[in-house]
Amino acid sequence: MTLPCPLCNGPGTLYYLHITRQFLQCGNCSSVFLHPKDYLSAEAEKLHYLNHNNNPDDVRYQSFVMPVVNAVLNDFGKRDQGLDFGSGTGSPIMKLLTDAGYNIVQYDLFFHNHPGLLEQQYDYIVCSETAEHFTEPYKEFQQLRNLLKPGGKLYIFTERFDPDRDFGTWFYKTDPTHVFLYHAKAFEWIMSEFSFSGLKIDGRLAVLSV
Repeated sequence: MTLPCPLCNGPGTLYYLHITRQFLQCGNCSSVFLHPKDYLSAEAEKLHYLNHNNNPDDVRYQSFVMPVVNAVLNDFGKRDQGLDFGSGTGSPIMKLLTDAGYNIVQYDLFFHNHPGLLEQQYDYIVCSETAEHFTEPYKEFQQLRNLLKPGGKLYIFTERFDPDRDFGTWFYKTDPTHVFLYHAKAFEWIMSEFSFSGLKIDGRLAVLSV
């Protein structure tokens, strides 16, 4: 069985079978992706998110996303316009930056679906615990690149796939909405394909610069 990678269109071959869910690995960008037959319906996906305990006032949740918040605070100022893409039901990034006087709006397909926000451009975009949910990552990254102003930055916060990790016990792949697990090579490919000028990876945070 071979399926094209939804990010780079490389050849995807069976990598791991989790009960009945099939994961394939791309021979080009080395990422692992879920077989489309195993995607949840939109209704089931939304219900899954509603079951998450995403309280933006939770200090533990705030601490978790602090690498993203600190990066934005270091790179941009209060006059710059930001977008929290895939903010979910409640975003601690949105809260912390807003509390600091920053100008940031939120978009989420299920919970903050304001299409007009995707017709503007931004100095920075944060995408926290969101990119792994992209069923069409090529399309999504193309859109995110087009939403950035010259000199802008895209902050992707996600757990990356590591071939040295025991995939069978890796918690990240058990979430039924995690459909694309990025290898570090994938971000290098994204940088080249969408004409980003730079890439910096620090832990779970990948920063792509225009």
